[in-house]
Amino acid sequence: MTDIVPNDAAKRSRIELIDILRAVALLAMASYHFTWDLDANGYVRQGLANTGPWKIYARCIATSFLFLVGISLVLAHGRGIRWRSFWIREAQVAAGALAVTVATFFLMPGGFIFFGILHQIALASLIGLLFLRLPPLLTLGAGIGAIALPFLVQTTLTEPKWLAWIGLAARAPVSNDYVPIFPWTGIVLLGIATGRLLDRFGAWRRLASLNEPLRRFRPFAALGRHSLLFYLIHQPLLFGLVAGAAYVFPPDRTVAFTADCLTECRADEAICRQACACVGDRLKAEQLLAALMERRLSGAQTERLDGIVRECRLPLATP
Repeated sequence: MTDIVPNDAAKRSRIELIDILRAVALLAMASYHFTWDLDANGYVRQGLANTGPWKIYARCIATSFLFLVGISLVLAHGRGIRWRSFWIREAQVAAGALAVTVATFFLMPGGFIFFGILHQIALASLIGLLFLRLPPLLTLGAGIGAIALPFLVQTTLTEPKWLAWIGLAARAPVSNDYVPIFPWTGIVLLGIATGRLLDRFGAWRRLASLNEPLRRFRPFAALGRHSLLFYLIHQPLLFGLVAGAAYVFPPDRTVAFTADCLTECRADEAICRQACACVGDRLKAEQLLAALMERRLSGAQTERLDGIVRECRLPLATP
């Protein structure tokens, strides 16, 4: 997306602050994905990246990206849709989304990404074009409505994967990156509304005047201008590095298992520690611990796990 002041072409000036903010979001995303990779390879407590503060962190990153998508749509097309530029960028994002789906389908079939952040950006960009000429307050209301809708309307009809991209399912599907139309398109609409209001009050030129004071951050601005390339490259690179490290220096899965076990145990701490240690030692001795931590236990192995839990008298939480 070309983040330039939406005025006469001869006087256009790129707003580097937007690129810098996008770079900050990219680096935050990389830090989250690194934690996810550590989780997937057994270096940290299982599920750490998908629960608690890390889950909130991931949603804040997605929110910042999609808000900037709305801002960028206004900057690039607010005074007239430049169709050639739009379709080139749209094709690039759509191709990236397809590549992510295909790659994760073969690498992580149980949780492949069928509608992640790139899919959302591609479709929300098309939807956003419809709001570029509407009054900002109307777009703002539509954005708030889109965010609120999945909290007000839930249906089992959209639970199958071929409809789950809508985002109104009562139960979210299993996926390593799930960013459905509702509520996330609402964030893009909020960005469009904000961009239109900034344009109406002449804020773009004032923001462009910050380019020189921000010159020390130009390496970040350069990164922000190549966000799609960074997105497609960084996670395979990070995952490969962590997986390679795990091959050379295997993590102590007993530590991660014990932390998970203590979380699920429902008894006195001393009893829980003793029972969890018993289960961990038995699983390790029977070479089941790695399969458990990687969620690839067979039916027979699951039955054996249940037997070990009973034999060690581990009081687990009941659903």
